[in-house]
Amino acid sequence: MELGMIGLGRMGANMTTRLIAGGHRVVVCDLNPEAVARAVQGGATGVSSAAELVAKLRAPRAVWVMVPAGEATEGTLRALGEALARGDTVIDGGNSFYKDSMRRGAALAERGIAFIDSGTSGGVWGLREGYSLMLGGELGAIERLRPVFETLAPGTDRGWGRVGPIGAGHFTKMVHNGIEYGLMQAFAEGFEVLHRKSEFALDLAQVGRIWQHGSVVRSWLLDLTVDALKKNPTMEGIAPWVADSGEGRWTAAEALDLDVPAPIMTLSLIARLRSRSSEAFADRLLAAMRNEFGGHAVQRDA
Repeated sequence: MELGMIGLGRMGANMTTRLIAGGHRVVVCDLNPEAVARAVQGGATGVSSAAELVAKLRAPRAVWVMVPAGEATEGTLRALGEALARGDTVIDGGNSFYKDSMRRGAALAERGIAFIDSGTSGGVWGLREGYSLMLGGELGAIERLRPVFETLAPGTDRGWGRVGPIGAGHFTKMVHNGIEYGLMQAFAEGFEVLHRKSEFALDLAQVGRIWQHGSVVRSWLLDLTVDALKKNPTMEGIAPWVADSGEGRWTAAEALDLDVPAPIMTLSLIARLRSRSSEAFADRLLAAMRNEFGGHAVQRDA
């Protein structure tokens, strides 16, 4: 089967490699010519524009978009809507907001172009392990591209599936990331408690290795945590500044809209926002308040 791939960041490049290894013909396009050149060396056909990519594919065409959510995705899908024809399919595998996907799918449908929103999880490990694909869209469009999804997934019968209509794929991935925030925060807090118990001089990587086998909390995320602790036990050189991709915010907002109490996911998001406050003004004010009402000592900056 053949497929167009727009966006050759690390994830898009790895997906392209996996598809080519699975016997698919892939036509690639990216703003970075060097990324295209690397894909060509790996067996892909390289082009310099979305229009040229569409021209290189046989109808009915299928184009997978792996670019950053927001205006980059908006502009790419707009260009594809103008270049593709009735019967073609577009897959957005990025972390788009599900309501944007619903709107974009409706706009493409007016042109007779099918749209699939693929919540895609697996990160940099997807090349080796396969990607978890949560697909939203019409069943017929998804079934036509079954060979592509079976190649990208961990197995032909696991790790992928249609979860609902357009928007459902990105909605499911959004909640997946919200859960991920909570799990990561729990591991981080637990290992900090272990770290602070200096009198025991705990080897955190060793503790993690024990938990990897037989414990209730064993998981792939724990495996990654242990790897990180083995490489850098004290986290030396890593700033306490944690980014978020936006999906945690969307999940927290959706929970509020649906009247669903989701304190763990919400607080894990707030912890990430808190990590970016280099001035820590709120903490300074808290110390001042304690001094005002109780005469508690205030520590001074060095």
